[in-house]
Amino acid sequence: MSNNKLDVIVDNFHYLEGPRWYDQSLWFVDFYTQGVYRVNEQGVAEKIVHIEQQPSGLGWLPDGRMLVVSMKDRKVLRLEENGDLKVHADIWEHCGGHANDMVVAPNGNAYVGNFGFDLMGGADHSNAGLVLVKPDGSSQVVAEGLSFPNGMVISPDERTLIVNELFGNRISQFTINEDGTLGERRDFASFGELGDEPDLTKRIESATILPDGLALDAEGAVWIADTLNHRAVRIAEGGEILETIDTTPDGIFAVALGGKDGKTLFMCAAPDWDEASRKAETKGRMLSTQVKVGHAGTP
Repeated sequence: MSNNKLDVIVDNFHYLEGPRWYDQSLWFVDFYTQGVYRVNEQGVAEKIVHIEQQPSGLGWLPDGRMLVVSMKDRKVLRLEENGDLKVHADIWEHCGGHANDMVVAPNGNAYVGNFGFDLMGGADHSNAGLVLVKPDGSSQVVAEGLSFPNGMVISPDERTLIVNELFGNRISQFTINEDGTLGERRDFASFGELGDEPDLTKRIESATILPDGLALDAEGAVWIADTLNHRAVRIAEGGEILETIDTTPDGIFAVALGGKDGKTLFMCAAPDWDEASRKAETKGRMLSTQVKVGHAGTP
């Protein structure tokens, strides 16, 4: 267990997600103020844009325009230079639940996950896929059979996509083909097969990790937000746990590497992911700590 010093970057939010270090600034979303935020040089989080149907994953096109997932209407929105918010892609037909996290490759291809089922409504677990959204807004399913695909990163050579499976007890990876489609799924790290168990409580009880947000470092290891297990965990390809940062009593629901040297680990913290509780309270906050190995890949 690491004895990392934890700093509070911002607090008094509801539920933070999608942290990104971009253009020398920390960006994130708050589900329940429906905002995309950027932390300015004074350490104040400024609301950049309002997303009525709940924001999630963030990324940027090669020309600097921001993409943001609009969860409940299952769209990817694009923020124009003049501040107008446009529909970049409507992916409703490709999603079995709320659209969720996203990674935007350097070439502008965006990969978007979704819940696969009604998590907040208590529905049985069902697998989901990944949607590729091209820069022109066209979309297609490029992977299926994933258990709540969540945080995603792209390797520095832009040839591998790594994705968490929140309720799958594993982290998966895919070869990125020249046309942006994905090859066959393979393990980055697996902690035991959970099969087709539909009961979400049983899946959670059987899992070693509950991996949410994802960050890649320069040694090829990943940091995950281990959600309800109150920790951030660094994992090598193959599954060796290299470091653990205890964040008790906070749960951690997304992570990013950034800062001037890429060695600041940002962590989105909250008591849990329950929608009613998080809407009612402002216990969401952004924590940070210093790590030894810097950022790599995208985001």
